[in-house]
Amino acid sequence: MTKQVRQLDRVVIRFAGDSGDGMQLTGDRFTSETAQLGNDISTLPNFPAEIRAPAGTLPGVSSFQVHFADFDILTPGDAPNVLVAMNPAALKANLADLPKGASIIVNTDEFTKRNLAKVGYASNPLEDGSLDGWAVAPVGLTSMTVKALETHGVSKKDAERAKNMFALGLLSWMYSRPHESTLRFLERKFAARPELVAANIAAFKAGWNFGETTENFAVRYEVKPAKMTAGNYRNITGNAALALGIVAAGVRAELPVFLGAYPITPASDILHELSKHKKFGVTTVQAEDEIAAIGVALGAAYGGALGVTTTSGPGVALKGETISLAVALELPLLIIDVQRAGPSTGLPTKTEQADLNMALFGRHGEAPVAVIAPRSPADCFNAAIEAARIALTYRTPVILLSDGYIANGSEPWRLPEVADLPDLRTEFATEPNGEDGTTFLPYLRDPVTLARPWAVPGTPGLEHRIGGLEKADKTGDISYDPANHDFMVRTRAARIEGIEVPDVEVEDPDGTARVLVLGWGSTYGPIGAAARALRQRGLPIAQAHLRHLSPLPKNLGAVLAAYDKVVIPEMNLGQLAGVIRSKFLIDAIAYNQVRGLPFTAAELESVLEEVVKNA
Repeated sequence: MTKQVRQLDRVVIRFAGDSGDGMQLTGDRFTSETAQLGNDISTLPNFPAEIRAPAGTLPGVSSFQVHFADFDILTPGDAPNVLVAMNPAALKANLADLPKGASIIVNTDEFTKRNLAKVGYASNPLEDGSLDGWAVAPVGLTSMTVKALETHGVSKKDAERAKNMFALGLLSWMYSRPHESTLRFLERKFAARPELVAANIAAFKAGWNFGETTENFAVRYEVKPAKMTAGNYRNITGNAALALGIVAAGVRAELPVFLGAYPITPASDILHELSKHKKFGVTTVQAEDEIAAIGVALGAAYGGALGVTTTSGPGVALKGETISLAVALELPLLIIDVQRAGPSTGLPTKTEQADLNMALFGRHGEAPVAVIAPRSPADCFNAAIEAARIALTYRTPVILLSDGYIANGSEPWRLPEVADLPDLRTEFATEPNGEDGTTFLPYLRDPVTLARPWAVPGTPGLEHRIGGLEKADKTGDISYDPANHDFMVRTRAARIEGIEVPDVEVEDPDGTARVLVLGWGSTYGPIGAAARALRQRGLPIAQAHLRHLSPLPKNLGAVLAAYDKVVIPEMNLGQLAGVIRSKFLIDAIAYNQVRGLPFTAAELESVLEEVVKNA
């Protein structure tokens, strides 16, 4: 059967099913094949907090959305063009996001009376006309998978589990994806059980062949590779990029890396990834709790290593006292906070930007630290290196604010040349620095950076006192002198304010915009897509995005003053907006949502259009 091939410039696909249906694996494999083909991609995994929510229920729905295109894209897409629904719960949970006319590939085998009743369907939506506005393709994914595996000697349960590979094969055929690496992946994943290797490969091929032979799908689609800067690329998640950035920072600093971590969603993958890189001098310790994790990381920093600890919001709260200790000791330390929706346990698998105030102010006493935030999954690599640069140069803790959207999302990443990465080598104190030539002054500061010497314990002649009590200037002795305390507090604050950071860059193509949209962190993609859409419609708007949140770029005040209105979208209740208002006396317009989901580009486009037209 000869089938029509239609060219598309972009597609958004969402795989949805039970948390046990393998939707994250299916989406990840489709994404990997798409990246190999050369499309630009952006993904949005979305899964329950429960390890295994009740099967067939709305709380148990897990989904994976992938947006791929033949041009530069910034977001995972506002709405799917295609929904693969493995059961009634997946259909009901995601139908509201589908524009009319979108395609729905639905697993008819799961639309039983019992499963329909679980999610409140009074009648079968595949039969009652309620889906007439969409292009529905009913497919018996479960039964066809079981039939395809009849001769493979696997149990009915194992055969049914392979239905996600049937679906992946079908979608790979529909969108002309390569599949060789998926077959190799299955061989590795099930290497201990050869029968499962054969069964999953057979299920994948059955899905591919079904698409090729059935009359239900008369058209297949192609999305050409995107035009990208020449180089070697890989698909990378934010957490993986952070881990590799930390490894690279250790190599460029010529320091061992020590990670102290306690598993917590959504930061645990950084621990998993770093544990694979011992050959680069990386040591990982899974501590018994959050406090122990940062304690051993700070101890490693005292001993001359690049100390790192990873966590999410609840863990940062527990680590607060030790972060303050690191401020007093003036040692380099990286604290990576992969933010999630709170408060308390909150929505641990959903995203939010609500830890900014805690990062800036959430410690006892005057305990300032540097704070930076990556803007995308690939940008996490560079952000980790920048955090290490600041920590090592200025002897300070640095909080890096990622979030669940960035951590689990993925995009193409161009591998850098190692020689192009910054030189992070730091000199340790090796001899006494006092005027008499025999005394070591642990708090004698560099006149430019205000950083104190970093003396590795055991270095002869450099014995000195450490601890949380206030230090005397230069000598580091315990001091209760009021004037000394005032001096040390102001000096620690000046050290952070004096950190050299790049100026904030403004994207204002024709220079006529009167409205500036200012963002930080993962709002970069939706803001950029919205601003791009407005400019294409002839509405001028400027965009600026902050990586450095403490200290803020030196030119930020002048940038803000150059525009009539400043809009700050955030996935919180206005935390950056509050900082901007208090520091620059700018009546910033805050646009906020805390739904556990990223902004859509269309949502921001509508909000910004209103501001631009009334400016």
